[in-house]
Amino acid sequence: MKYFDYAATTPIEKNSLEVFNEVSKHFWGNTSSLHDIGTSATSLLEKCREELAQLLCVPSTGIYFTSGGTEGNQLALLTLAMSAKKHGNHIIIGMAEHTSIHSTADLLSQLGFTITKVPMLSDGIINLEALENAIRPETILLSIQHINGEIGAIQPLDKVKKILQGKNIFFHSDFVQSFGKIAIHTYTNLVDSFTVSSHKIYGPKGVGAVFLNPNLEITPFFPSQSHENGFRGGTVNLPGIAAFVTAAQEANNHFELTKYWRLREFFLQELKKELAEKAFVIESNQSTQLPHVIGLCLEGIQGQWLMLEANRKGFAISTGSACHIGKLEPSKTLTAMDTPLQQAKEFIRISFGKDTKKQDVVELARQLIITYHTARSTQS
Repeated sequence: MKYFDYAATTPIEKNSLEVFNEVSKHFWGNTSSLHDIGTSATSLLEKCREELAQLLCVPSTGIYFTSGGTEGNQLALLTLAMSAKKHGNHIIIGMAEHTSIHSTADLLSQLGFTITKVPMLSDGIINLEALENAIRPETILLSIQHINGEIGAIQPLDKVKKILQGKNIFFHSDFVQSFGKIAIHTYTNLVDSFTVSSHKIYGPKGVGAVFLNPNLEITPFFPSQSHENGFRGGTVNLPGIAAFVTAAQEANNHFELTKYWRLREFFLQELKKELAEKAFVIESNQSTQLPHVIGLCLEGIQGQWLMLEANRKGFAISTGSACHIGKLEPSKTLTAMDTPLQQAKEFIRISFGKDTKKQDVVELARQLIITYHTARSTQS
């Protein structure tokens, strides 16, 4: 099977897996234990924290290792909201945020906070005017995802930061889709907190990190936790963390944007040879678009059916966020863009990775063309 769902997850790369195995064998102690075996594990943990901090250009005291992006987003929002509740109870999030942000916002709503969701423009960029108009005197927290995981649009965090300037509002961003793809160390100083994840960058699943600026006056959401300086509970996954940092170092140096722009061009050229009027690409301008993610609708063809047919023919594509699949509702991104419901149901996502080759994308395009014509002939 040819894989085109790298935005959902990636295979673990060789070096990362080797580190995972070595640390599992030789540093298996609990990092909270005070004996020598635990102390050696703690030393490695802190080395990993320092190395990740150097990649991100942030102080290591603000990095907390987690089980992934979902837990990081949840802990960040809960911690920031509860720490600032004495100043207000209003929270703003993007309509197209990851499910973890929406679910946490729902919980905060039950705890007495008011939530405003800001839509996107037709190019997949957050509506900055609507965002500015949503801010109230009691607004304490904003969460805007850096790169949208369904269409690859890059959000203008610098412009968002300017809107927040002079206001006492915490700014969180989900960096899961941008980490390892672009130089996010140029963005980390724009936000108060952010999340990253291992399995999107060829590291193991079940590990990630959240950064909270150590200069913030915050209190962990869960009291009396014994790990990660009291920020979270649970025995630290040291093998996963070491493998994650290894993958991060590799990804930081080897993501080839030019390669992915070429693959995108090859794919769309091949697809539009026959479906120029029937294929609608949902994308931003080139300067605000990550090339390896393609959001696409084929006119009159249900996205879920197209995904299943592609799978039957040996191509793994997606209908959107992996945390959203299985629910019979349109993608949050297309809803945020006010896309008509029928077109939203036609949505598929194709994403490339480091093993994707030109011939692979050409074959996928040809298969989608065949599947489209077969479906239309059956309907007529």
